[in-house]
Amino acid sequence: MNRIFFVLMFIVLFVSTTKAEEAIRARDFKISSPAFENSGTIPKKYGCGGDNVNPPLRIENVPPETKSMALIFDDQDAPGGSYVHWVLWNIDPGTKEIKEGSVPEKAVQGMNGFKKNSYGGPCPPTRPHRYVFKVFALDTFLNINPASTKPVLEQAMKGHVLGETQLKGTYKKK
Repeated sequence: MNRIFFVLMFIVLFVSTTKAEEAIRARDFKISSPAFENSGTIPKKYGCGGDNVNPPLRIENVPPETKSMALIFDDQDAPGGSYVHWVLWNIDPGTKEIKEGSVPEKAVQGMNGFKKNSYGGPCPPTRPHRYVFKVFALDTFLNINPASTKPVLEQAMKGHVLGETQLKGTYKKK
């Protein structure tokens, strides 16, 4: 009886330790940009008043079980609550950098709020708006149509998110 108890306790301890280690790794998952600091100002170059290209992005500490990643870039201050500027999925988990003005090889671009399968830079009509790049580590590849929008992507990701990280910035048209 004691032996069974100790075996069960070992299993419980092992599983809880493994889950804690996974949570720590997911917490270390990070997105950043050499173009601006988190919660800083997104340079004009990356908005509608500039070159309208995506900024360079760095991704670190992707959870090891990740099969693909997804990215959503949206305006948090849009009148409807959110305006989508870029959606990507099936980003290779080995991707450490998304270069300025580029899309990772084999990644799929979905439909943004401008009704385009591309990056659309920040373009608030009046006051500065807050924008967020969100990257999701997923335990699967997504088989969704390139005409898919953010809500379709979010639905497809349900139950598959291993970790999430964000990079925030503000932008004002000059």
